[in-house]
Amino acid sequence: MKDKSSIFIFLDDEIKPIASFESPVRFELDTTKLVDGKHSLRIVSKDPVGKEGIRIIPFEVRNGPAIEVEGIKENAVVDGVLPLMINAYGKGNQKEFLIIGSESPKSIPSWVWVITISFIAWALFYLTRYLSLHP
Repeated sequence: MKDKSSIFIFLDDEIKPIASFESPVRFELDTTKLVDGKHSLRIVSKDPVGKEGIRIIPFEVRNGPAIEVEGIKENAVVDGVLPLMINAYGKGNQKEFLIIGSESPKSIPSWVWVITISFIAWALFYLTRYLSLHP
């Protein structure tokens, strides 16, 4: 009779495990072989007596280029013509980082425009008051 628990690791809804070990174990999951999107890791453990335990860990893989979209939010209700800004950039690999294209350009937020216009209006008001007092 063995005295260690067995561990079986399944990916998504696969019937055949991607790995099986005796506990304790260190395991590296290579996500570069997975398609981008939602996945789940199902870990089944069987103790020496035969009782099973299960743990399901959902995760999302995003190995491909990152896609940044400005001009529409998820689940937005829209109409008319939408001006969109779309940027896609890769992360390189784990040995080197791609700096070119890794920043998404963004438009100036409306609150910056409000503060700028307010400051200019205040400065013009102050200037006209100053000039009217000192002819």
